[in-house]
Amino acid sequence: MLLTKKSEYALLSLISIAKSDKAKNVDELSRELRIPKSFLAKIMQNLAKNEIVISQRGVNGGFILAKPYDQLTIFSITAAAEEKIPSVFECAPSMDSCPSESGSLCSIWPLLNNLQGKINEFLEELTLKDIAQ
Repeated sequence: MLLTKKSEYALLSLISIAKSDKAKNVDELSRELRIPKSFLAKIMQNLAKNEIVISQRGVNGGFILAKPYDQLTIFSITAAAEEKIPSVFECAPSMDSCPSESGSLCSIWPLLNNLQGKINEFLEELTLKDIAQ
């Protein structure tokens, strides 16, 4: 799975929240970013559940970042938005868990696994601050 609209919308929403001096609710974010409200609400719920954002109730409620934006990694954001660890390839994380049951015969799995590891490291080092500027 490549990063989907869930990750894209999560990142855009978090950048908007990071640049705001007040909490932003789903209605505001949906209008501002032109994202379907119901889809965005589910994404924001996942981000709150994974402690990326904090949901504040009330008249001036909405979402704020749970941590400073230089401490929120792109890896953690995309994992929360996608509800699973993002992977670039439709490949099993280990040869033993290959769905085709022929992982031990796969000559490209080591390359794909190594590449996925490098992508994960990159996403762990990259923060919301890095892309929000």
